[in-house]
Amino acid sequence: MYQLEKPIFFYLLFAIVGLMVIFLLVFIWKKHTQKKFAHSKALRLLSPNRSFFKSWIKVIILSLAIASLALALVNPKIGTKIETISRAGVDVVFALDVSKSMLAEDIAPNRLDKSKQLITQIINSLGGDRVGIIGYAGSAFPQVPITTDFSTTKLFLNSMDTDMVSSQGTAITEAIKMAETYYNDEDQVNKVLFIVSDGEDHEGSISKIVNEAANLGIRIYTIGVGTKKGGPIPIKRNGILQYYKRDQNNQQVITRLDTEKLIEIATKGNGKYLDGSNTNEVIEQVTTILNGMNQKEFESKQFTDFKDRFQWFLGLSIFLLVIELLLLERKTAWIKKLNLFNEDEV
Repeated sequence: MYQLEKPIFFYLLFAIVGLMVIFLLVFIWKKHTQKKFAHSKALRLLSPNRSFFKSWIKVIILSLAIASLALALVNPKIGTKIETISRAGVDVVFALDVSKSMLAEDIAPNRLDKSKQLITQIINSLGGDRVGIIGYAGSAFPQVPITTDFSTTKLFLNSMDTDMVSSQGTAITEAIKMAETYYNDEDQVNKVLFIVSDGEDHEGSISKIVNEAANLGIRIYTIGVGTKKGGPIPIKRNGILQYYKRDQNNQQVITRLDTEKLIEIATKGNGKYLDGSNTNEVIEQVTTILNGMNQKEFESKQFTDFKDRFQWFLGLSIFLLVIELLLLERKTAWIKKLNLFNEDEV
């Protein structure tokens, strides 16, 4: 097996065509000029050691040097061995609360940014697991389907904000329902859902939907982000504070972490409540939880170990260029004796 790292450099081979065309044009011009100057026999007398054969040899060697240089720049890679790598893990889905209450700054920098930091660090600590992300506020929406592509997952995670959902509220029930559709492997024994939220303003009957998820083998863990003391909800534009959110009575809204609700959801979902205020503790707890589960092998891939081979072609190109420089257009004694072109002795 082989790979070509930069095949665009194959266009350099057109230089060989140009070289040949230039050589032929110069050769024709020389012949035409020489005929004006003297007869062919007289020219052989004037320049007896000049070799027409070596001129072609020099052009061919130079063309081969260019071809070797082009191959070196393309950098062909030869596969040396094939390895089969298996991945085994747990299907992990994160349901991230993106309601306005997550803008509260009672935990630095704010609840939403803290939540995204937590999820990012958890993903960084995962091994062969698959992950997916759901966003929810007044309704739920799929952000990243279940995947092993952690880089793309974190990219989409960082783009999530409170403007992604027009309707406000905290529809945890809808997020759990959507999570049920994420686990597309029926043979997967362990399915984990992490709900990252402040637990406030939940809507719908939590108990029923949590029980449904538990019956499908989904274990629900909740991560609380915020403080009991709470804080106001800043409304900003271009990073500049405009005002703090107020209710219908024009009273400043204070949002607080509802640990009781999150504990209730985790307990009924056969999971556990995690305090999101300390990132390192959350990572340790999540790692312990996932390592204690039976992991399913869900992906096996074959990888070929490729090694660069450009150095061989580069070396050949340099060698040919040196030969071309050292090769004179004068006839050598043994070639002259062969008389390859049946030249008449004068």
